[in-house]
Amino acid sequence: MPEVQAVKDHDTVKLISFLLEKQFSQQLADVWNIGLNLALRISDLLSIKFDDIQDDRLIIRESKTGKLANIQLNATTLTRIARIRQEHPNHIYLFQSYRNQRAKTVKPAPLSRRYVCRALAMVGEEIKLALGTHSMRKTRGYHLYQNTKDIGRVMKMLRHSSEGVTLRYIGIEQDDVDQDFQELEL
Repeated sequence: MPEVQAVKDHDTVKLISFLLEKQFSQQLADVWNIGLNLALRISDLLSIKFDDIQDDRLIIRESKTGKLANIQLNATTLTRIARIRQEHPNHIYLFQSYRNQRAKTVKPAPLSRRYVCRALAMVGEEIKLALGTHSMRKTRGYHLYQNTKDIGRVMKMLRHSSEGVTLRYIGIEQDDVDQDFQELEL
């Protein structure tokens, strides 16, 4: 299985959202769009409960690291969350599985990681990009780095402890570094 990539082109980011909604559901497009804005690992993204959202902040403990993520939600994310809450007022999870809602004896559960991974992979095949559940997080990190060139900010957002890991994670390659040297003349 190839390593998934950050989506470096803004039009491709929008195309992925469109294809997820068209070929799968609005819910999967929401996973993509909210995932881009939160830069969480997929397990943490899918486990978000409406109770974790307080005013304009998301406060959760990351399952992998145990670190507290206290994320200010931007206007786009707040609007999407408000729509989801309005459409599904009885849901516990932001991305609750509808299938479980139909079964009266099954406790509510979020969408499965496997389902989201499969949808992203299928869209990725169509547009010839290696997409997966980490693509949202990598894409957010890549674009923050491109806008700021501040690896420290990207590390803090992704809650990484090494610059090298962060640079590899967001897909900054030698070609990108070479281009920076060519474009910045002093």
